[in-house]
Amino acid sequence: MSTKVAVIGSGNIGTDLVIKLKRIAKNVEIAVLVGIDPNSDGLARARRLGVSTVDSGVQGLIDHPEFAEIEIIFDSTSAQAHVANEAALRPYGKRLIDLTPAAIGPFVVPAVNLDEHLDAPIVNMVTCGGQATIPIVAAISSVTDVHYAEIVASIASKSAGPGTRANIDEFTETTSEAIEKVGGAAHGKAIIVLNPAEPPLIMRDTVLALVSNPDQDKIRQSILDMVAKVSAYVPGYRLKQEVQFTQLDDAESVATLTGGVEKGPGLWKVSVFLEVEGAAHYLPAYAGNLDIMTSAALQVAEKLAENKTLEAAR
Repeated sequence: MSTKVAVIGSGNIGTDLVIKLKRIAKNVEIAVLVGIDPNSDGLARARRLGVSTVDSGVQGLIDHPEFAEIEIIFDSTSAQAHVANEAALRPYGKRLIDLTPAAIGPFVVPAVNLDEHLDAPIVNMVTCGGQATIPIVAAISSVTDVHYAEIVASIASKSAGPGTRANIDEFTETTSEAIEKVGGAAHGKAIIVLNPAEPPLIMRDTVLALVSNPDQDKIRQSILDMVAKVSAYVPGYRLKQEVQFTQLDDAESVATLTGGVEKGPGLWKVSVFLEVEGAAHYLPAYAGNLDIMTSAALQVAEKLAENKTLEAAR
């Protein structure tokens, strides 16, 4: 029997998530989409798909006749709204998957640390840039110490809705923190670029990591293995070109980035270039930033539902 879920937020991310839940979900079933604008395109699309809708926010979800049966709730609103939503839902014991950068629960990147947080009442999906790049940082740090990791996420301006734009500051702060906590870097930094190019370009991500005396073959293989893990649930996720290794010269000081680690003769920069093409379930294929967030969140829900079924069978 499928686990019933609800989605809060009828914008780009919430609508794409609803369509994924209807088309490709295996262990979970969408019961309700929650919004605050009765005329939103997301609510209209959900109704056409046969999904029950609420236009009075989280209280409307709590009052919904199917609320008692819903076990997992996705929140795709904004960081500020999620704080209020989480407080309202806390007494009811639902599992929450947070697609905003509110960072209330533990950070989860499915390819890296999902199994560690299957019992958490709420998990945070970091950001689109985090979902794309933290697996690469983790792949490198599994081979060698990463003194510093910097990521640059470039997304099409057209794919950034009001929620994304309202969360720019939280994006950089949350992603930077997760680069360290999940990716394993000693120091992390995140940058987001809203690219206004026409026609819109698909999501591009750059990962730069500073490491000492790298085993290039092991790092390269670890990255390739991680790309395969992520692409299993985000088919459009891929390396743009070969991994690059560059030894820093004597004139380059990086102590301000690494927290004191000087360049030394063995310090190298690892450069990884990625692109994420969306599945075009709702927005066009250039919106890979939306696709990787909803795909990762769905992966978490599927695993939670599967884990519940396994425990019930014991």
